[in-house]
Amino acid sequence: MNVDSEDTIVAISTPAGENGIGIVRMSGPSCLQIADKIFASKNGKRSSEFKTHTVHYGHIADNGNIVDEVLLNVMRKPSTYTKEDIVEINCHGGVVALRKILDLTISLGARLAEPGEFTKRAFLSGRIDLAQAEAVQDIIASRTEEGLRIAQRQLKGETSRKISAIRSELMSLIAEIEAEINFPEEELDTSKNSSIKVSLSKSAEALKELIDSSDKGLILREGVTTVICGKPNVGKSTLMNRFLRQDRVIVTPVPGTTRDSIEEIINVKGIPLRIVDTAGIIHAEDEPTRESVEKSKHYMQTADLILLILDSSDKLNKQDLDIIDIVKDKKTLVVINKRDLPEALQVDEIREHLRNKKIIRISAKENLGLEELEDAISDIYWSGEVKSENIFISNSRHLEAVRRALEFIKDAIGSINDGKPWEFISVDIKDALQALGIITGDVFTEELLDAIFSKFCIGK
Repeated sequence: MNVDSEDTIVAISTPAGENGIGIVRMSGPSCLQIADKIFASKNGKRSSEFKTHTVHYGHIADNGNIVDEVLLNVMRKPSTYTKEDIVEINCHGGVVALRKILDLTISLGARLAEPGEFTKRAFLSGRIDLAQAEAVQDIIASRTEEGLRIAQRQLKGETSRKISAIRSELMSLIAEIEAEINFPEEELDTSKNSSIKVSLSKSAEALKELIDSSDKGLILREGVTTVICGKPNVGKSTLMNRFLRQDRVIVTPVPGTTRDSIEEIINVKGIPLRIVDTAGIIHAEDEPTRESVEKSKHYMQTADLILLILDSSDKLNKQDLDIIDIVKDKKTLVVINKRDLPEALQVDEIREHLRNKKIIRISAKENLGLEELEDAISDIYWSGEVKSENIFISNSRHLEAVRRALEFIKDAIGSINDGKPWEFISVDIKDALQALGIITGDVFTEELLDAIFSKFCIGK
């Protein structure tokens, strides 16, 4: 992604479709001049005459022909999202009006923004750091209230302050070590090794705390891929519908109704589950069924959590055992469904094949036992109450950088213990600094920025 400070960018910042309000956003040096040419205010003033952070009623016109009745927001640099001049045109949310206004701004010199380019400009201008920029996308994509709170705290800079404090300590150590390297004729301070080792150990402990908080953070941000599996007609789709609180999946008495995997996102006790209802594992006679069965097996092998559904009214058979063989080494909850029917399934036989797996009895049809099932899912991932204020890492990119930094610091401590020259220790600490700088954007490449901001929507 190329950002030219001389460019004025524009994008539609609201979802496509018929909405009450639509927003066309411009940012850059020419946005007020472009607005002068297309916006007719009620009081006759030009957009470039408006004070900052004011809203004005009027019309967008194309060569004297009214396009739409609008409210125009003017925000002057540097107190804006991008630290550039920004104009936002709030019009009716129809596709035609929005597209016409967008085309007008482009015809007058604006350039269509690339995904995430507004936020990228906010980062490059120094208004926010890279971790804060990623938090913007996390807020948009939040699936639970706890996930939203973590993203909001990251946007406020709490994660960045944690990282910056560790980097500041490491930079102080670098200064001490460089002094030792540059002035070797000075009398050796034998306490220096010990004090630097203590400081490095404190930094290592701070990084470990961040890593320890990351498990729950990643769950809240990325969700838990959860697969509902079992042989045909055990009630997988009925359970899926119960989770969703709607009849999303077709349910009939005929085995094999679900011919493909169906994926939805739900909130269970604050945990975002990316839940997948798979096709029943059967001996496939035709190509489409074979493909759906193979897809089900793939989901089962790659899932974070398996909900293995067994039929209480039916004895274990080869189909059940084949599925058990696939999931026995996975994180699995055994869900015995149809507890409202006469029992034929032997629980002791299940325990022979699935030792140490928790078993929950439910009736998806009668809505029985679902609260216990949700509690069991929560117990797997949460130990006690989840407090977002204790979570600072919720991004796999950040986690990887922290882990690398910790390894470099451990290497530096090892070099001190081995009595290696200061140069070796300095290199390890500098590598740790660079790894942490990648989180906040103190260290970045164009390829990294492209990878991050390409995930944003256009207009943000």
